[in-house]
Amino acid sequence: MTDYKNIRGKKVKFLTTDLSSEQAEGQIFYSDTNNDFKSIVASAAWSSGGSLINAHQETSAAGTQTAGLCFAGSPPTNGIVSTEEYNGSGWAVGGDLNTARRAAATFSASTQTASLIFGGSIAPNPTVSNATEEYNGTSWTSVNNLPAVKYVHAGAGIQTAALAFGGYNGTAAVATTEEYDGTNWTAGNAMSTARYSLGSAGLQTAALAFGGTPPVTAATEEYDGTNWTAGGAMNTARRYAAGCGIQTSALAFGAGPSAVVKTEQYNGTSWTEIADMAVAQKNHGGAGTTTAGLSCGGESPSNTRRVTQEFNISTSTVTGAAWASGGNTSHRTVGRLNFGTQTAAFAGGGVYVPNPGYTDESKTEEYNGSSWTAGTDMPADKGRGTGHGTLTAGLVCGGTAGNTNTNASFEYDGTNWTAGGNMNVARRYMGGFGIQTAAVVCGGFPSPTNNGTETEEYNGSAWTAVTATPTKSQTFQASGGTLTAGIYFGGEGGPGAKTSESFEYDGTNWTAGGDLSEATARNSGGGTLQTATMAVGGLTTSAGPGSAVTQLYDGTSWRTSASMAVARSQVGAFTGTTSSGLINNGINASDAAIVTTEEFTGETTAVNSAKTIDFD
Repeated sequence: MTDYKNIRGKKVKFLTTDLSSEQAEGQIFYSDTNNDFKSIVASAAWSSGGSLINAHQETSAAGTQTAGLCFAGSPPTNGIVSTEEYNGSGWAVGGDLNTARRAAATFSASTQTASLIFGGSIAPNPTVSNATEEYNGTSWTSVNNLPAVKYVHAGAGIQTAALAFGGYNGTAAVATTEEYDGTNWTAGNAMSTARYSLGSAGLQTAALAFGGTPPVTAATEEYDGTNWTAGGAMNTARRYAAGCGIQTSALAFGAGPSAVVKTEQYNGTSWTEIADMAVAQKNHGGAGTTTAGLSCGGESPSNTRRVTQEFNISTSTVTGAAWASGGNTSHRTVGRLNFGTQTAAFAGGGVYVPNPGYTDESKTEEYNGSSWTAGTDMPADKGRGTGHGTLTAGLVCGGTAGNTNTNASFEYDGTNWTAGGNMNVARRYMGGFGIQTAAVVCGGFPSPTNNGTETEEYNGSAWTAVTATPTKSQTFQASGGTLTAGIYFGGEGGPGAKTSESFEYDGTNWTAGGDLSEATARNSGGGTLQTATMAVGGLTTSAGPGSAVTQLYDGTSWRTSASMAVARSQVGAFTGTTSSGLINNGINASDAAIVTTEEFTGETTAVNSAKTIDFD
């Protein structure tokens, strides 16, 4: 008789504590603590991913969960050219399409570096297109057009062996099928039923179509490279759904006309309901596989059009990065000086905003992870400067006092303030990173006509001028890292001239780092590491008074993370780390000073709890 060891290659272990690694999947062990046989089993769940940079609905998607694409879509109704690339954590800017469009096929089987878009609605709205473009991982190239115009259609396959089917030609639903060989399109056999707004999965020779309208249907059809035949019907009739996977192992998720969370899995014969989406979606993009799927953009009840969700069947539970509400501060201030950690934070000074009027202040507050309490006043009023260090060893420097630039520094021991060395250049709106005894400030606003490049280092008693920044910058409190491995990013190179640039400091020289996804000023950010820094909010072209977008830097490039609940600018520096941080106050999207605090928690992964095995 074959025993368990011969089947699994592992013995049944006798343990006093549960197994807690992914390698333990399927391993049966005996728990001496619980007097039961147990095993680690996989579970299905959706979790949040990094928010899209741009709003996308009626969007297309391709690739995998760790190398995905989201491209085209709306608003506006004429379509957009934006392409975004996903690395399993967040989105970065890709090459723009040549033709702005919406409601083109989602094409999940192609890859991030070899994808395809065809058809869609273009300007002037509503014009139905047959334009086709190929993506090489950097740029889009126009290639041979579809034989006929269509939009809200479906797609399957890869860039050199693609399939287009169904859709709407501007007058009626169509059942037509077209095959692409990497150069030319040819007509294939028609679907059994004309429909549009349908979901899809699979390859050119083994494709799957499901849902759609009219009327809203649960019908499934399978393509074998020549003919379409009926497959098992879904449990929920739907349109505007997304899908991923292959013909014999597919997912269908989301739908309309009202956005839903229902997810179904297809095994080549029948559909089974599986874990619901965390956020209901329709008109979204789908990519990946049945064990590692990706949903991007679309319409949801919150209507942000930037939502990303990941589907996993795994022995581990993924909890996406997220912002959560913290305790409110005592009053409305902007340009605060912040330092510390999420559970031991300092926020002091800033520009107090009664209504009307702006006044620098010396008041301080301390955060214990849930609420703010009053701390010891600084020796003088100070706002729009920088903060460094920890709650018991902090430093504030520069900024304004009575709207006049100051070079004063103050050191904090958790209770009392003492005067530190004066900076060589009085300034405000500068960047800064490091700790109380090893700090750096850079850039700023030293005079009404000159944005700064001056950089200074602090050794715990005195400031020394060092290598100037490569470009002029001001209106940012966006910097992170240490004296020998720091970074600053965004800001203004001149009045109103926003920048997306970042620069890294090695303790001696500055070098160019990766660009932010969008030029940003009056932004915030921070972190204790150059290679793990967060950019938060600020003024952008697409977000006038303030943005909710956050991005993480990995030492090479910036990627989006979870968006804040409240869009804001002129915030004091992000406090803490990219796994546990804090932001407070600032100006919201209504151009009003606010007192709200948000706490950031990075993505976490935890092995599922062991399940008891019942042999009865």
